[in-house]
Amino acid sequence: MRQQLSDTATRLFMEHGFEAVRVADVAEQCGVSEATVFNYFQTKEALVLDRLEATMASLPAGLASPGFAPIEAALRMLAQELVHMTDLLASRNNPSNAAKEVLRFGDLIRATPSLRAHQSDMMDQFVSVAADILAARAGLSPDDPEPQIAARALLGLWHVQAQSLRKHLAATPLDQIHQEVTADVRRAAHLIGVGLDSLGT
Repeated sequence: MRQQLSDTATRLFMEHGFEAVRVADVAEQCGVSEATVFNYFQTKEALVLDRLEATMASLPAGLASPGFAPIEAALRMLAQELVHMTDLLASRNNPSNAAKEVLRFGDLIRATPSLRAHQSDMMDQFVSVAADILAARAGLSPDDPEPQIAARALLGLWHVQAQSLRKHLAATPLDQIHQEVTADVRRAAHLIGVGLDSLGT
C-alpha cells in the first residue's frame, strides 16, 4: 500500500503539478481514505520523497558498522541505491523513456518550493544523525566542529550522486550510467577521504 500510494501520488503530481493535487485525490485514486494516506506518510511532500526516508532508516546501521570506515560505508550505501535505480531502468520496456521520467521527477522537485524545503530539512536530519555516529566513533561530542563538517561532507556524496545521475541520464547510454556515476562519486569521495580518515586522530 505504501508503494502504491507513493507511485500514484508521483504520477498525479507529474501530470498535474504538485500544488494542483490534494492528498484526498491520491487517496481516492487508491481507493482508501485520506487518513490512511497519512498513516503511511506524515506530509504530502513525503509522498514524493519517500526514498529519502529509506535512506534515513539505513544510515545509522551503515555508518556505525565497525567493519567499515565511514567513507566506505557511505560508498556501499550509495552503490546499492545506484544499482536499484539502474536495474529499475533496465527492467522497463522502454528504458530511454524511463530515464526521461526520472529526469522529469527531478524537475518536479526543483520546481516546487515545498518539495525543495522538505528535501533540505531531510538532509539536515541526515547530517544530525551522521554527526552523532561519527562523533561516537571518534570519541568526540556531536557538537564539535569535526563531526559536524565531516557529516556534511559525507552526506554531500548523495548530492554528487544525484547530480551525476541527472547528467548521465540525459546523455549517456544506459549500460554505461552505473560506471560513469560511480566514477564521479568516487572522485568526490577521494577528495574528502583524507579528512574523514583523520577524524578523531
